[in-house]
Amino acid sequence: MTSVQRFLAWVFGLIFVALSVVVSVETLSRKLFNFSIQGADELGGYALAAGSVIAFSLALVGRNHIRVDVFHDHFSERGQAVLNLLAYVLLAIFAVLMAWVSLKVVTDTLAYRSTAPTPWQTPLIWPQSIWYAGLVVFAIVTVAAALRAAWLFATGRIDRLNHQFPPKSAKEEVKEELDDFEQRRHGGNTQDASLSPVRDATREVA
Repeated sequence: MTSVQRFLAWVFGLIFVALSVVVSVETLSRKLFNFSIQGADELGGYALAAGSVIAFSLALVGRNHIRVDVFHDHFSERGQAVLNLLAYVLLAIFAVLMAWVSLKVVTDTLAYRSTAPTPWQTPLIWPQSIWYAGLVVFAIVTVAAALRAAWLFATGRIDRLNHQFPPKSAKEEVKEELDDFEQRRHGGNTQDASLSPVRDATREVA
């Protein structure tokens, strides 16, 4: 896991840990004191919106967006490069389209000074600004990745393109899970002897 992935994962996790605390307080206050803070549902919606856009970028950096790769490995190296380039270009177009359409939502909210139909009456421009900022970041990251892939293709570095932008294989996912489990169990300092044969077998297959 890179530093960017780790940072995004921490932000994502903190959002939903904070939400779980709010929901727990809301549940206990209703059960024990017959009192409600009247905001858990609203905060849950905002957390979902913010967490989703963070997850978009996190999945892109980790190559975790789903790609149908049934026939990918049956193509030549150049054919695979074309598919990899096309996948990132289409994703970049989609991300830019989402950011452009969402801008209309944010500008309308700002123009009408819309508020949430809840007891808090939260000005929607606040959560929507965070949501839109996440979409813009996702669009920038996808466009940068697409330009990088296009540049590698144009300069004839097919091998590098296929190495940096392929769909994630099942073998890679297994290896990442083993590495992550080992790091969490031993703090990244030592290796578990019981997992070593499995890891070695996975690397040999890869």
